[in-house]
Amino acid sequence: MSDPKSIVFVVDDDPLLRDSVADLLGAAGWEVQTFGSATHFIQSQRPDLPACLILDVELPDLSGLDLQGELAKSGVEMPIVFLTGRGDIPMTVRAMKAGAVGFLTKPFRKEDLFAAIREALQRDGEVRRQRSESEELRKRLGTLTPREKQVLALVVTGLLNKQIAAELGTTELTIKVHRGRVMHKMGAGSLADLVRMAGKLNISP
Repeated sequence: MSDPKSIVFVVDDDPLLRDSVADLLGAAGWEVQTFGSATHFIQSQRPDLPACLILDVELPDLSGLDLQGELAKSGVEMPIVFLTGRGDIPMTVRAMKAGAVGFLTKPFRKEDLFAAIREALQRDGEVRRQRSESEELRKRLGTLTPREKQVLALVVTGLLNKQIAAELGTTELTIKVHRGRVMHKMGAGSLADLVRMAGKLNISP
């Protein structure tokens, strides 16, 4: 049911509910870490794994919605599932607009919580995969010479080698060599691959 290479954080100031949720998730196979306050969570050293945050809206120090804002400001992209004892429409709208995966009112059904967690962990895993791919592409781009970067930017616009040669004031054969090196260094199997990579890197002529 769960992914052992992921973790669920639970932040709630009610120790009974906090432990109850932790036991429930632990029995379902998830790794869980619990916190009694938003401050405790912010100050903690957290493992770098796909994760989601089960967050109580009403906390004593910093509210759940405020914690959501603080995480966003500090660049922490972690899907959040909110829990509340008395949710209202404006609060729900604010949370969802800021990217929350779910907003569950206590008492909640465990099936609803499990579904929200699965969606949150899947979302975080996808974000991490895309980030890792972008970092790898930037490393590959860094191996290109300035001229190869120019050729890359023109190749992905669909220009032919002779058109690129005219644009850069060189020979078609030279462009063919540069183009081959670009394909090899970027790990592109086709022009379509190269165009996709350039799009992820926001490369334009």
